[in-house]
Amino acid sequence: MTCYFRHLDTVFKRAGLIIDVDNRKRVDLIIHEMVGVQYKDCTDTWIAIKELLEDEEGFTQRLREACQAQNIYLEF
Repeated sequence: MTCYFRHLDTVFKRAGLIIDVDNRKRVDLIIHEMVGVQYKDCTDTWIAIKELLEDEEGFTQRLREACQAQNIYLEF
């Protein structure tokens, strides 16, 4: 799970996300839903994320909004 998170540190920081034990799985589920890949399929998820990261600002904004909708706390 979340094998790709280490590659997204910058995105998480720009989104204002604080990834911790309490929300790690929830954020992982949100990202899987955003990219349309079945949960726990890390390899395909990372491939899809890399494509979306071509517009890093757009991906970051979508992630921020999805996390806010799920009441995952953000740091501003």
